[in-house]
Amino acid sequence: MSDIIKHECGIALIRLRKPLQYFIDKYGPLYAMNKLYLLMEKQHNRGQDGAGVGNVKLNVEPGHRYISRYRSVDNQPITHIFKKISKKYKKAKKEGGKWFNQEKWLKENCAFTGEVWLGHLRYGTHGQNAIENCHPMLRQNNWKNRSLMVAGNFNMTNVEELFDILTGLGQHPKEKVDTVTVMEKIGHFLDEENQRIFEEHKDEYTNAEITQIIEEKLDLLQVLQRACRDFDGGYAMAGITGAGHSFVARDPSGIRPAHFYADDEVVVVASEKTAIKTAFNVNYEDIQEIKPAHALVINTKGDYKMEQFIEPLERKSCSFERIYFSRGSDPEIYAERKKLGKLLVPTILEAIDYDLENTVFSYIPNTAETSFLGMMEGMEQHLAKRQLKELRSAREDDHALEKLLSFRPRVEKLVIKDAKLRTFITDDAHRDDLVAHVYDTTYEVIKKKVDTVVVIDDSIVRGTTLEKSILRMLDRLEPKKIIIVSSAPQIRFPDCYGIDMSKMKDFIAFRAVLALLKETKQENILEEAYQKCLSGDNSENYVKMVFEPFSYEQISQKIAELVKVDTIEAEVEVIYQTVENLHKASPEHLGDWYFTGDFPTLGGNRVVNKAFVNFMEGKEVRAY
Repeated sequence: MSDIIKHECGIALIRLRKPLQYFIDKYGPLYAMNKLYLLMEKQHNRGQDGAGVGNVKLNVEPGHRYISRYRSVDNQPITHIFKKISKKYKKAKKEGGKWFNQEKWLKENCAFTGEVWLGHLRYGTHGQNAIENCHPMLRQNNWKNRSLMVAGNFNMTNVEELFDILTGLGQHPKEKVDTVTVMEKIGHFLDEENQRIFEEHKDEYTNAEITQIIEEKLDLLQVLQRACRDFDGGYAMAGITGAGHSFVARDPSGIRPAHFYADDEVVVVASEKTAIKTAFNVNYEDIQEIKPAHALVINTKGDYKMEQFIEPLERKSCSFERIYFSRGSDPEIYAERKKLGKLLVPTILEAIDYDLENTVFSYIPNTAETSFLGMMEGMEQHLAKRQLKELRSAREDDHALEKLLSFRPRVEKLVIKDAKLRTFITDDAHRDDLVAHVYDTTYEVIKKKVDTVVVIDDSIVRGTTLEKSILRMLDRLEPKKIIIVSSAPQIRFPDCYGIDMSKMKDFIAFRAVLALLKETKQENILEEAYQKCLSGDNSENYVKMVFEPFSYEQISQKIAELVKVDTIEAEVEVIYQTVENLHKASPEHLGDWYFTGDFPTLGGNRVVNKAFVNFMEGKEVRAY
C-alpha cells in the first residue's frame, strides 16, 4: 500500500496442556517462550508501534509472583521484550544450576515460566504511542480469580456508551478509551461471577477452600455473555485470569480474524493461520477458525471448548485482511490476491487499447506483487487466446506469426521502495516531504512518448503518494500514458473497526466527489446529507447520498485529474477494482463497508455520519 496507513493489531496465545516439567524434559525450559516469539515475529506486519507479553503461572504457592508482563515501544519491540525475558532465564540458569530444569524451582525463582502466555502487537490507530497504550492491559487483584489480563485486536464504536455503563455500575474508569472500558467491563462481570460462586458456597467452606472451588467452577462464557452484549465494533479479544482461565472472543460479524490449533500438548491462538503453521509446523487443515460470535474458552485444567457467547450477525469479515493486512504466505490469501489482479485484466486491456507491444507492466512493492502476478497471468492467457486465433486463421506470413508466438508482455521493475516510511513517522506535518523520497525508479527501459506504463498498487486511499511521488517519478521516464491500477475498490468511507481512516477529507474518492458536485452545481446534496446526519437517526449511512449522482468511472476519472499535477506531461488514468470482482475473488470475506458504506453495525453508521458532520463543520477530529 503506497499510502501510509495504520491498521489492525495482532494477538497470540499459548496454553500448555501438560505440566511444565513435561515440556522442560522434552523441549527444554525455553519452549513456550520461543514459540510465542515465533508467533509474534511471524505477525510483526500487524503492529510496529509496540508489543506486549503476559504470562501466568499455575498452582504457585502464595508469596510467589504468578503474573508477569513486559510491554515495549522500542523501535523493535518484539526483540526488545524477548531479550529482557531471555536475560531472566540466563540469570536463573546461572543461579539455579541443576535446579534450572526443575519446574517448582523455576516457577519460584524466574518470571515468565508459567503455562499460559499472551502476546500482542500494536498498531496505534489513535492516541500517543506510549507504553501505557500497549497491551496486555492488567487488572490486578489479591484474589487470583479476579485478576485479569486482556489483549485485543479491536476498536469499539460506542466508547461513550460503554463508559456511561461503567459509571452507572458505580465504577470510576481512569480513561475514556475502548481498551480501558472493555477490560473494566469484562472485569466487572468477572468479579460478579466470583461473587456468585462465593455466595453459593460461603456457608459450607472456608474462604481458602472457596477460592479453589471458584477456579474449578468459574464460567468465563457467562462472563463474556454479560460483558460483551453492549459492544459495538470489530474485535478478537484474548484474556487470562490470574488463576489461568483463558479465552479468545470474536465479534458477531467476524470482522477481526482469529484462528486456533490444539493437540494434546498445547492450545494456540493467533490472528493469522500462517503464524501458527510456521511456529508449530502443523498442517493448515488442522488450524481452525474461531467462529464469529464464538469464544474459545480454556479452563485451568487445559480443557477447551468453542461456544457461542453472543447472537451472530451477518458475516462481514474484513476484506482488507485479504487485500493487504494479512501475510500473503497464507495459501488462500495468496490465491485471492492473484485473482484480484487477474480480474482487472479486461479493463486494463481496454485502457491500453489492446496494445501490449507498447505497454510496460509493473507494481508498487511490496504488497502489490501478488496481485501483479495475477494480472500478468491474465495477460498471458489473453495473449494465448490471441495466438490461437491467429494460428486458426492459417496466416501465410511466417515472420509475423513467429513474432506473435514469441511475444511476451513487457515487465519491468519500475518502482523501487528504498525506505520503510510507515515504520517511523506518519504525522501530517512531515508526511508530504517524506513520501516524495520513499520511491525510486529504473531508468531507460521505457520508449519515450510511445510506451504506456501500467503500475498496480493494492489500494489507493489518500492519493498523496501518487500525487507527490509515484506519478512524478514515472513521468520522468517520459511515457505516453501512465495507468495506475488499484486491486482494491474506491475507499469512500471511514473505517471504525481498526484501520486508521476516520476523516472524510482523507479519501481521494471523497475529494473527487466534492469536485464533481461543484462542477455539476449539485453542492446542495452536501447540505441535505449534513442535515440528515444531524438528525441523530443512525439507522442509515446518509453519506452515501454524496456519491449517488456519479458513476464509478466518473469518480475514477476525477481522481486521475486530482492526482495529476501540472508538471506531469503524460496522460494519467486510474483504474479501480470493482466491488463485484472483489467478492468474486474473496467470496467468504464480504466486509466491504469502506467501499460500499454498508456497515455491519449501527455504530458504523453513527461514525460515518459523525465524520461527515465533522467535515461540514470544519472539525479536525476523529469520529470515534
